[in-house]
Amino acid sequence: MSNEASETAIQRRGLMLVLSSPSGAGKTTLSRQLLDNDSQIQLSVSCTTRAKRSGEQDGVDYRFIDAASFRGMIDRGEFLEHARVFDHYYGTPQAPVDAALAAGGDVLFDIDWQGTQQLKEKGRDDLVTVFILPPSTRDLERRLITRAQDSPDIVARRMAKAADEMSHWAEYEYAIINRDIATSLNQLKSILTAERLKRERQLGLSGFVKALRDGR
Repeated sequence: MSNEASETAIQRRGLMLVLSSPSGAGKTTLSRQLLDNDSQIQLSVSCTTRAKRSGEQDGVDYRFIDAASFRGMIDRGEFLEHARVFDHYYGTPQAPVDAALAAGGDVLFDIDWQGTQQLKEKGRDDLVTVFILPPSTRDLERRLITRAQDSPDIVARRMAKAADEMSHWAEYEYAIINRDIATSLNQLKSILTAERLKRERQLGLSGFVKALRDGR
């Protein structure tokens, strides 16, 4: 039997991997480490109307735009999802995501439960959803204070909202309790590997099997 079939590359449609969590549970750290460890996945760069934080880069962490520009993109139907969070707007432009999926690339989303619900309406077959939970409420508050990105008032608002955000965990396919970043990252990698191997995502699989059956 020829090894032609075994050498045939299997075409794959990309997937949308969504990570959601209350602020401070570690989804941003997990996102960055996954991107550093996996060249097949890229971050979906959201648009936002909030101010740029120290160390953030326009076009890398977010596209920072004003409210009028954001509303214009909504009116033109350019977002896969968008939401208002703590007095600012966030949204995912659709065109770059569609292009990445069609080329067989995966796209990572760091969004909340509202955005995830909108994605379910538009990209259900491509969607993989993971909710990141903190090990305890006390640990969540400690992380928010330690990272020193927000004022005490904002930390208090985030903690007040955390219970509502965590109530949506059951709407997700997977849940990870983030006790340790290294362990959680390995669990996330396992989810991604399994989802990539799903039969319906391997577009070239039927042709590959036919070649095997034909003795090629």
